[in-house]
This record gives sequence, structure tokens and C-alpha cells, in this order.
Amino acid sequence: MSPPLDITSALGAASSAAAGGGPGLAPQLKILAVLTLLSLLPAIVLTMTSFTRTAVVLSFVRQGLGTQQAPPSQVLVGIALFITAFTMAPVTNTIIRDAYQPYAAGQIDETTAMDRAVVPLRAFMLRQTREADLALFYESARAPMPTTEDDVSLRMAAPAFVVSELTTAFQMGVMVLLPFLVIDLIVASILMSLGMMMMPPQSISLPLKLLLFVAVDGWHLIVGSLLRSFS
Repeated sequence: MSPPLDITSALGAASSAAAGGGPGLAPQLKILAVLTLLSLLPAIVLTMTSFTRTAVVLSFVRQGLGTQQAPPSQVLVGIALFITAFTMAPVTNTIIRDAYQPYAAGQIDETTAMDRAVVPLRAFMLRQTREADLALFYESARAPMPTTEDDVSLRMAAPAFVVSELTTAFQMGVMVLLPFLVIDLIVASILMSLGMMMMPPQSISLPLKLLLFVAVDGWHLIVGSLLRSFS
């Protein structure tokens, strides 16, 4: 079995390759390093940002409404990406200020820039990570638990963050689904009492759920809850 992808090691290898040439680094090596980082960008977006929680909660909303393909998956992904960009803006701004701008000005090398970029990203992930999830991976690796945030490696922080994000997303999903479940149960009970067992409950409950969702300004509540969950 091939070893799992270690994003941290790959990022370090890319930055080391870029830094190895010193001031006279060949353009081909810089292009290779940039392409390596770009190839890891989807994995970084999916596993090290707020995208996972946002996308899962939005999918629960669609499932609870029972609208099948409305909104379409592409629309949900687009909404999740915009919310992710908004919530990650402070982290991105810190990376640009502390890592990219000094590197672009020639004040630091590639390795130092990479080390500085990791700091705010790791801090964001650890704020959203449960201690039990982080301990799980340290116990599996038979490594001692770190005493400070700076001692937590990105290799441990990333999977613990993903597990915590899925847990939080499912907790929020339960709260989203419960009101819709109540409507489904009420409609099914009424149809049963009226002897209309051949009529699909979905045909009655769907308009009622949409009416409730619009009446309470559902999208505002969902997006607001997501934004507050990261603050």
C-alpha cells in the first residue's frame, strides 16, 4: 500500500526545491516549485479551510428541503467557495503580509516564506479543532502531545481539523434537519388519518417546507450560523 499523501512534506519539498538554488535559482526550478504548490491547492482548500463544514451544512439544507437538485450542486459549491473566501480572509491577509510581501520584496527566502505562511493557517485550524481529535492522531503516531501551539505539526493538525469539521458540520446538520423532519411527520400523520395513503407525503410537505424556509429567511439564518461558527 502506498503511503498517504503528506501535504506538509510536499509543501516543504517544494519550498526546499525553490530555496536550494539560492539567489541564482534557475527559472525552471521556480516553475516546478510553483506547479507543485498549485497541484496541492485543491487539497489545501478541501482540508485546511472552512470549505468542508460549509459544503456539508449546505448539502444538509438541500437534503432537508427535499428539492433534489435545487439548488444545483454547482451552485452549492460556488456558495461554499465564496463563504470560505470570506471566512479565510483574515488568514489570507496575514499570509500575504507576513510571508508573500517580504518574499516578493526579496527580504526572505522561499523556505522562510513557507514557514511564515504555515503559522496563521495552523492557528486557524487549531482554533476549530477539538483536543480529543488532535490527541487521537498523536496517540496513533505514538508521539507525545505538544505543549504549545507552535509544537503542533501541520501533519497532525490537518487530519484532526478535518475530523473536527465533519463533527461540527453533522451537529449543525441535525439542527437543520429537525424542523423539516417534524413537517414530514405531521404531513404523513394527517394523510394517514384521512386515508390518503396513496398520496406521496413529499408532494404536500415540500411546499410547506419551502414556505417555512422562506418565511424564516432560511438562507440568512444558515449563512449567518456558518459565519458565526468560525468567529
